Amino acid sequence: MDDEKDNYLRSLGPLEFAFISGLLGILTGLGAVVFRALIAIIHNLVFLGKLSVIYDASQHTPPGPWGPFIILGPVIGGGLVVFLVQKFAPEAKGHGVPEVIDAIYYYKGVIRPAVAVVKAVASAISIGTGGSVGREGPIVQIGSTFGSTIAQIFRLPVWQRITLIAAGTGGGIAATFNTPIGGMLFAFELMMNEFSVRTLVPLAISTVIATYVGQLFFGTHPAFVIPGFETPFFHLENPIVLFGYAGLGVFLGLASTVFIKSVYAFEDFFNEKISRNYYVRHLIGMLIVGGMFYILLETRGHYYISGVGYATIQDILTGALSGVASLLLLFVLKLIATSLTLGSGASGGIFSPALYLGATLGGAYGGFLHMLFPSLDISPPAFAVAGMAGVAGGVTGAAIAAIVMIFEMTLNYNVMLPMVITVTISYGVRKMLSSESIYTLKLVRRKHFVTEVLQRDLQNIKTAGEIMGRSVPVVAADTQVGNFMDDLSGRPFASHYLVSRDGKTVGVVGQDAIFRYAGKDRTIQIGDISEKNYITVSENRTFLSIMAKLRKQGASIALVVEREDDNSVDAVKGIITPEQIGKTKIESLDLLSD
Repeated sequence: MDDEKDNYLRSLGPLEFAFISGLLGILTGLGAVVFRALIAIIHNLVFLGKLSVIYDASQHTPPGPWGPFIILGPVIGGGLVVFLVQKFAPEAKGHGVPEVIDAIYYYKGVIRPAVAVVKAVASAISIGTGGSVGREGPIVQIGSTFGSTIAQIFRLPVWQRITLIAAGTGGGIAATFNTPIGGMLFAFELMMNEFSVRTLVPLAISTVIATYVGQLFFGTHPAFVIPGFETPFFHLENPIVLFGYAGLGVFLGLASTVFIKSVYAFEDFFNEKISRNYYVRHLIGMLIVGGMFYILLETRGHYYISGVGYATIQDILTGALSGVASLLLLFVLKLIATSLTLGSGASGGIFSPALYLGATLGGAYGGFLHMLFPSLDISPPAFAVAGMAGVAGGVTGAAIAAIVMIFEMTLNYNVMLPMVITVTISYGVRKMLSSESIYTLKLVRRKHFVTEVLQRDLQNIKTAGEIMGRSVPVVAADTQVGNFMDDLSGRPFASHYLVSRDGKTVGVVGQDAIFRYAGKDRTIQIGDISEKNYITVSENRTFLSIMAKLRKQGASIALVVEREDDNSVDAVKGIITPEQIGKTKIESLDLLSD
């Protein structure tokens, strides 16, 4: 949608926008329900040979009737994913969130409606057939597409379009994971480029309603049940243990960096070595993944690394899976499986794999410390929980959202302090080693750069009186260009002049324009070459509202007056030109730069 069309868009009032946000919450919640149902149907068909929507990802899937032929499950699923992505929506390839961020920053929040359908089906196939990906990326893309589509239907302006994208994102995350506050923070940290009442309220409404819809179908219980956390055993008795969590943060920062680099290294490998055929490279990748989880089934009794991996995480948190060597092995295998799945071209998210990697590495680290210092009463599951947040926050860059989401997914407050320490250090280490998150790196590789953090444009709160140029000499409208040039030495120098007739302002003329006409026709009058499309603003009008008024009228110059309805020459106190606008922008950037 181009700028000319944007001029005809109409903002909804607060009540109307709240209603639309509530509608979006219902749609996004139902979208999460349908998406999870699709995963369940495909998973049960592929792994168990039965048609059912009952699927608890926190329970291990028993061996099915296919024996070793289950290896072909992800291969067949991979072929279907490639067909859907190539035929209908290339944006559905990969983990989804970068495409949404790209749409916000580079396409004014416009997302094609077809993306939601293709992403839901393609990701359900990738996850359901055993691909090592998660539900977060798909539901973000699904929810954001709903938001963008509604905004396009109602022809809303860009800021409301982006707000609905964020609201769809928050609602999708909240409904899928039962994390309402975490969903809001995820959208806030990654999607929103403005934080105010007018954006926060719609986000909250959509997220709360989507959460409620999700709870109607999935229940109100947390994603992971940890009975041990109900006992004082998990209370942090010895502050020395906090140093252990700080050390874990360092390892998680390293692991987050390896995860980011690994995904794109595999993607580059497949693109370079098997660049001609998307089908071939993805089928090869999924064949290897299928072989990996079948070997685990035969040797260790479970698929372990297939799909979202929540059953393995649940085992770690309950202590059913605790061997240091076993956990490190699963960490390595999951890292490879996820990199193969995404690198070869699957459709799915990285949040669930990040939780898995954090749980295995955190559990192994906690188990190792427990062996070294048995007197400290160290809890490996508590380290696993901190590990989940550490890798999720380090990889995605949404550190605050990761902390809150893991808290909501486990409902244990005892590990909150250690988790904050772990996530903070993990994020810091990852930033030192890799300045881009797994989301922004994908965009940087396309030469699309985005702001790393939400930041307020400081120039928006400046007033017209602070930024205006105060020297605005007056010239009569009937003055000929030649006479103006002859008397130039006697006039005050200025980049722009106020053009007047009978004491009233009739236009603004730039000195450059006068010089251009002087070489063509010295008899032409100043009033005939003056710019008449200008706006008037009061001294206390903010920069943001000035820019909005300029855009609405298609003007580039603003005259600062005592009263905006007064067009007398004497009322003009200053002028705002493109030069002043640019200077104000540069000054604000100077305040935000290092």
